[in-house]
Amino acid sequence: MFNKVNAAIQAAPGWARALLEEERVARLGLLDDRDLPRVLPVTFALHDGALWSAVDRKPKRDPDREPARLHFLRRRPEVAFTVDRYDDDWERLAWVQVLGDAAILDVGECAQALEALTGRYEQYRAAPPPGPLIRVEPRRVLSWRAQPGSL
Repeated sequence: MFNKVNAAIQAAPGWARALLEEERVARLGLLDDRDLPRVLPVTFALHDGALWSAVDRKPKRDPDREPARLHFLRRRPEVAFTVDRYDDDWERLAWVQVLGDAAILDVGECAQALEALTGRYEQYRAAPPPGPLIRVEPRRVLSWRAQPGSL
């Protein structure tokens, strides 16, 4: 799914890269206005060496107000993007955390990233997210799994 290879992701173990490609939900960790941690579940896709997420059509409290995550990211673009696999068989537990910098982009600036997202999520094919899109440029990838042979 990569058009461009990111060195941090490329250096991750193969099972960790597979987890990023296969799992459907990630957690976006960021800092709010008071530098307190926030963690939000997000849809995502790997494209062009980065992780992408979209602001979609889910109901917002105030549709005229920018979503809080965008406000927070404009102030502090540093993020932790975590993808994990939980299983009642604890030998299958695994997670990957991508540390990087987020950029907020208009959907029109990144049509191919939007295509990557609509390719992963049927809901987006029916109603593409209006955006904006969040692009996370990986700087470092951390990973862990319970057992070396799992996945």
